[in-house]
Amino acid sequence: MTITLNHTIVPARDKAAAAKFFADIFGLKRGRSGHFSPVRINKALTLLFDDDSKFESHHYAFHVSNREFDAILGRIKKAKIVFGSAPWSLEDGKLNDWNGGRGVYFRDLNGHVLELMTVPQ
Repeated sequence: MTITLNHTIVPARDKAAAAKFFADIFGLKRGRSGHFSPVRINKALTLLFDDDSKFESHHYAFHVSNREFDAILGRIKKAKIVFGSAPWSLEDGKLNDWNGGRGVYFRDLNGHVLELMTVPQ
């Protein structure tokens, strides 16, 4: 069976600002804004940022290469974004080494928790 997640909607107070933040931190390009502000992650997945006034925090986890991890972490640090080693330690300024890789957690502009890992869970 081949099932691939194609897109998911990410609620945001300002969809354009949220898409820009995400694209800038992850080193990606934004698509044309319409009803949604899209950011293509890869050939199979697009995040569609959408304006919403009330929503709960979501968790989005991304498996990345060591090179991508270093580049994204560098942009996180350059932007002075607080990060941590676990969902319960979002501000300890540390990385984790779960499953023999590296991982980090941080919040986006809307309070969503973003996770990077070099070894998938």
